[in-house]
Formats: sequence, C-alpha cells, structure tokens
Amino acid sequence: MLQQYHIPVLPNESIYGLNIRQGDDVVDATFGGGGHSRLILKLLGEDGRLFAFDQDEDTAANVIDDKRFFFIRHNFRYLKNFIRFYDVENVDSIFADLGVSSHDFDVPERGFSFRFDGPLDMRMNRSAEKSAATVVNEYTEERLFFIFKMYGEITNGMQLVSKIIKSRAISAITTTAQLREIASTCMPKSIENKYLAQVFQALRIEVNDEMDALKEFLQSAFDVLKQKGRLVVITYHSIEDRLCKNFMKSGNFEGKIEKDFFGNMKIPFNVINRKVITPGEEELRNNTRSRSAKLRIAEKN
Repeated sequence: MLQQYHIPVLPNESIYGLNIRQGDDVVDATFGGGGHSRLILKLLGEDGRLFAFDQDEDTAANVIDDKRFFFIRHNFRYLKNFIRFYDVENVDSIFADLGVSSHDFDVPERGFSFRFDGPLDMRMNRSAEKSAATVVNEYTEERLFFIFKMYGEITNGMQLVSKIIKSRAISAITTTAQLREIASTCMPKSIENKYLAQVFQALRIEVNDEMDALKEFLQSAFDVLKQKGRLVVITYHSIEDRLCKNFMKSGNFEGKIEKDFFGNMKIPFNVINRKVITPGEEELRNNTRSRSAKLRIAEKN
C-alpha cells in the first residue's frame, strides 16, 4: 500500500536543474516517499529509465509500479556498483535530497526526533549493528566530543559529554527521552530546540556514517555521469553543503582546484547556479521542514 509521507522539497527547481529529456537514464539517489521520482518519471518518455536508491526498508512501500522504474534498496554510496549491475555505464542526470524523511522524524520508534519518547536508534538501515544507543553508551569521551563538535557544531560539547558519561555510568541511556533530559541540563535556554536538534543531528550522522557515504556518492556520481550530465543535490546543514560545494567546484572535498602538467586548471564541473537556491516564502509556509534546504546544480565537463 502506497504511503505518501514525503512532500518533495524544491520540486520545480530540482526538476529544472536535472534538465531531463525523453529517453534519459536518471538516478534518484534518495527515493524516500518518492515525491521527486514521480516528477522525474513524468518527463522521461517511454524509453527513459529511473534508478532509485534508498536503504530504508520503509520506503519499499512507496515503490512505483512503472516498467521504467528500478528500485535499489541500498545506500547511495554504492551507486556506481549497482548502476553497473544493471549494465548501465553512464547516466544523464543524478538527483539527491540529503534530508531525513518526514516519515522517519514522525515515527517515535525510529528514534530520530527529540519530540517523542522512543528507543535511541536513528538507524536508516535497521539491519545495521550500530545505533545511537551504541554511540552514546560505548564511545569514548574524546570520540563523543569530536562528534558533537564536528557534526553538531555544539559549542559546549565537553559539558554535554561529561553529563552523558556520568549518566551512563549509573545506567545505560537507551531512549530519546533520557538523552533529551541529559541535554536539557546544559543547553542555552534561548535556543533549546536548536540545541536539541544539533545533538540529535550529530548522533544521526555518526550512526549512519553520512559524511563518508556522501563523499563516496559524489565521487561515484562524477564517474557515472555522462559528459554534460547534471548533478543536483539538496543539502540541509553546513557540513554536507560545504562538501557538495567544494566537490562541484574542484572535484575534491577541500575545494582546491588542481592544475595539469601544462598549468591548465582541472575543473570537473560547470556550476550552474553560482548562488545557492533556497525555498521561497510560499514553500516555507507549506513545508516548514524545507527551511534549511539549499539546492546546488552542476554539469559535468
């Protein structure tokens, strides 16, 4: 049974950026509720194909009954391997929306949100061994501090980690409510929700190895795109946005443009939108979860 639980973010801008033509081979690397995929299929014509990736088993309920649609229930970091599995060498465009599905945030037992009490899980792939509870209860003090500082950009990370270490010494931290209670003792009162969101974001990124997965995806995307093929990515926080911006600019994650033997700059992409695209007022009113979205478009040289 189809579960339409996802409102696509920046739908018109995303589809425009993909520059889809009839007969194209397109990848939706983050299928989710299938909102963007349905828009893509409308433009592919009879001979086009859409390859959709998602590691979350819940998304299988949204699979589209269409002979042009191929669903791959794996992490998008394996893009290159699975595209080749279908005997496809190169594709015309690749799309990725890096946001967590609204469905995952709204289901307490997934443990993604501080709004509900549920198990401290946060695994997008629920067959994976490491959960947020594993990280909170087993990681060293130094590793926890790194995660909250790097992935959550939390300024008082050492204070938070100290509270976690003391609490887990008494009893294991296994629920979102427990973590929220611990975090509430050291969060600035003026930014309570933002602080909690940063704490949960940091753990989610670590649990799902999101930064390394994103890097592998971007490198694979470049390899499988045809010349003049489009890469369209929606990001939601500064860390992933910086990785995408640098990669589109330079082909590496440091943003350093390299030169060949003759001194010519090696520029892998032509960046289509120099200024990042963000949701307009109407979309922000209709979909508050789009508020931090940033859209970047690049064309392979």
